[in-house]
Amino acid sequence: MEINNLEKNNDLELENNLEKENPVQNFLESTLGKTINAAVDIGIRALLPDFIDEQIINIKDNLLEYGLKDGISKTIDDAINLGKSAIGIFTGDFENLSQMQSAVETGGLLDGISTLLDTVVGKVANKGLIDGNIANIIMQGKDVILNNVESNIENAFTKQYENLENMDKYINNWKESFEKKDFEKMEKEYQKLEEQLKDIAPLTKTIEEAKTIEMLHNLIKNNGQDFNLSKEQLELVGKLK
Repeated sequence: MEINNLEKNNDLELENNLEKENPVQNFLESTLGKTINAAVDIGIRALLPDFIDEQIINIKDNLLEYGLKDGISKTIDDAINLGKSAIGIFTGDFENLSQMQSAVETGGLLDGISTLLDTVVGKVANKGLIDGNIANIIMQGKDVILNNVESNIENAFTKQYENLENMDKYINNWKESFEKKDFEKMEKEYQKLEEQLKDIAPLTKTIEEAKTIEMLHNLIKNNGQDFNLSKEQLELVGKLK
């Protein structure tokens, strides 16, 4: 099922409204925000199979306008912070994907989304913006939406584990090619690495290693593929070992 334009616009807004101070938390908020938004959309469509796109968009638009959009962001933020405390992260940030996933699972995110749906659907129905029967269908079938949320979150983390595995593979392949001074193979792995960076959780160790490779790769490339490195450049190499 294709995501409608309203959902795409909401995804962009969720992403653009994030603050820049904490890239890991921002990444989680953006990823989970899109995931939950898509799950709500799919869930409503499943609960109202006879409704045309225009009707579904109108229902979703009203839910977003009367608290769903801001509520999703706040619920995610609260769940992440509560989850971090629950797994013993009181200062600093996540070190790996496992910690991220544990925080989300223990932070009460699904319960928060459930409460949010109760509040928002009730508010929209009270204002007469959706029919009471439709509101009842959504609330009585709320588990369909929540199951979609849970499934989508699991899929999002599964994808991140795959991305991280690919990233490690590209980094190791680049290192091997560097040791062999095979720039052609280095370039191939570097291109894969650069592409994967767009979709990976910004974990400090992985990002620092990728950025070091980026500096080294471009130094060699801009130097006519000359592997004779200065002392300072060799120090970069040392960071990769």
